[in-house]
Amino acid sequence: MKFLVFAMFDVAKTAEVVQAADKVWASPPPGVKRLANYVCQGITFPGVLLLNTLVSVSIIEADTNEALAATTYPVVLAGASVWNVPVLELPVAAGVAEVEKKYRG
Repeated sequence: MKFLVFAMFDVAKTAEVVQAADKVWASPPPGVKRLANYVCQGITFPGVLLLNTLVSVSIIEADTNEALAATTYPVVLAGASVWNVPVLELPVAAGVAEVEKKYRG
């Protein structure tokens, strides 16, 4: 299953969070693959996050919750707040309406 992973942290915690993330992704646990990673350089969520908050957005594929937690937990201990949001892939071309109808019931 694919997840959008939002990691938010104060600029003062950057060194600790990056060090934890580097350690996790240098040898990722079995069943997890990071497909993409982005760092936002603007105000991501106006009025919601405090100033000087960095936001990292990753797209991760994980086989189990335990595998996903193994990548998230060290970063949380380093000072980041993390949201793991499951995403459902839909076909880009024709067929989106049928998929949406199927899952709606």
